[in-house]
Amino acid sequence: FDLKSRIHDRLIDLLDLSKLDRVDPVLLKPELHKVVDKILREDFQSLPLNAFEKERLYAEIMDEVLGFGPLEPLLQDPTVSDILVNTNKRIYVERFGKLENTAARFKDDAHLRRIIDKIVTTVGRRIDESSPMVDARLMDGSRVNAVIPPLALDGPILSIRRFSVDPLELDDLIQFRTMIPQIGELLQGIVKSRLNVLISGGTGSGKTTVLNVLSRFIPAEERIVTIEDSAELQLKQRHVVRLETRPANIEEKGEVTQRDLVINSLRMRPDRIIVGEVRGQEAFDMLQAMNTGHDGSLTTIHANSPRDALMRLETMVAMANFDIPSEFLRRFISSAIDVVLHLARLTDGSRKVMSLQEITGMEGNTITTQEIFSFHQKGIDPEGKVRGRFIFGGVRPKFMERFKAAGIRLSPDLFDPSNSIEV
Repeated sequence: FDLKSRIHDRLIDLLDLSKLDRVDPVLLKPELHKVVDKILREDFQSLPLNAFEKERLYAEIMDEVLGFGPLEPLLQDPTVSDILVNTNKRIYVERFGKLENTAARFKDDAHLRRIIDKIVTTVGRRIDESSPMVDARLMDGSRVNAVIPPLALDGPILSIRRFSVDPLELDDLIQFRTMIPQIGELLQGIVKSRLNVLISGGTGSGKTTVLNVLSRFIPAEERIVTIEDSAELQLKQRHVVRLETRPANIEEKGEVTQRDLVINSLRMRPDRIIVGEVRGQEAFDMLQAMNTGHDGSLTTIHANSPRDALMRLETMVAMANFDIPSEFLRRFISSAIDVVLHLARLTDGSRKVMSLQEITGMEGNTITTQEIFSFHQKGIDPEGKVRGRFIFGGVRPKFMERFKAAGIRLSPDLFDPSNSIEV
């Protein structure tokens, strides 16, 4: 750390680092290599370094100057899905659904703060004592959250949720046993027939991944407007308008919320509205859009079950401070949402589509649903993998009329409960 810091300081003396962003990294790396080599010869000639140690030093200096320091090798590792920095002394990663400690470290809190500042300033955000929390994203779409003192008592905390450069497709989810082909066929029909879909699940359960996969089935000629707190959706259609919220500035002015963007999106002639995640008052305007001709919309919500998702949605609409009786509120939700798709991350780190429930209307003061299929866990095998089966409930959904009108045909025995598949 001391050696890297001293070489870094000498580089700052010799080079104008503020102009490095304008130079092609492919051309810059060999030039920086020469400068570091010169510094080592002139200032650190007495230092006994073998060839391997020198190459490692060169790589780490490049990461400091051009990348995000100790995080750079982890960001280049395709098996890492989460990077969790618990102060400068500990860096954890998640691989294949399991957390593990790493040998990577920061020199001190100042080093970690410098990397956090570098991340947030690239997307026009700020973090300081007056605003000690920030949500940002990397250029590849990875989600970043940082908290610094005085809120973080032991030192700066950084969390990075990574997203694949090449996003997963339906075939990948089937291969990973997140779902089975029959469920994929059904979900494809749900999107094409323009049903409104609410995707629920806990943190890290795969909601955004499934939302990306479902968006692939939206016809290319339709205009899609996406609304997110931090842009992370990876849609492949050409006619996509991407909107992102903006936090308040240092004078506490200029904030643009998800609700503002949802309201504005209705004036943009969207065929589909996709809200990355509903978490507040924007839920009311999202439901209004679904109820007024913008069918086929998709969104996600944090919840532990489909029923909890509907309760949370009701709470969010109430947060908009409209004096609406609960019965009318539930009718409003039941007429807007067609299906709730629930996901979960299981004990072995795998993600599963746990349930698909169709909202069928109201019975008294309660929203009624019927479960089309579900995943039932049977146990854990000797290798620690969760075993279970996908079971269809034997219920023919009401939305099959929408399928028929849209010319979508499914296997006649798709909903037969005897078709349960073990995974």
